[in-house]
Amino acid sequence: MTGAWRWTYEDETGAPVSGDQLVTAGFPTQSDAESWLGEQWRELAAHGVSAVTLHEGETVVYGPMSLSDGS
Repeated sequence: MTGAWRWTYEDETGAPVSGDQLVTAGFPTQSDAESWLGEQWRELAAHGVSAVTLHEGETVVYGPMSLSDGS
């Protein structure tokens, strides 16, 4: 199913984060979704995202996963 992979976002308290600047769907594969996150995680953090969860359809694949760079 094309576009079945999607990210959801949480702030530091675990509350959902949303907004036009946050891509939530449209990834054809898990690899595409993870590659995109690898390139965009700093920008997401700048928009208040502290953790992400990867979904395939309605199934949670993994997460929440911290975006902290350890600093």
